Amino acid sequence: MLTKIEKVPQQIIEAKKEKITADAAWDLLGSAQEVIVGRGKNFEVFAPAQDDKETILKACLGRTGNLRAPTLKMEERIIVGFNDALYEQFIG
Repeated sequence: MLTKIEKVPQQIIEAKKEKITADAAWDLLGSAQEVIVGRGKNFEVFAPAQDDKETILKACLGRTGNLRAPTLKMEERIIVGFNDALYEQFIG
């Protein structure tokens, strides 16, 4: 499942400019096959169909309760947050 995508994001969600709270964030995240969350030097991979909604939201929402930035939608994968290794591995 964890394969590199050498494409441009289909959608860039402007999470810094636009407030995206838990319900709206889940509408986006819950529709993906994979949600990959970068935080610091690590990243986590979630499958919304199998993993707990609250666990995914906790990883994807910041201290203010809004979706963390940057957020990229790439085919059936959503990437939240920034991590050099994550971007190198999955975006190219």
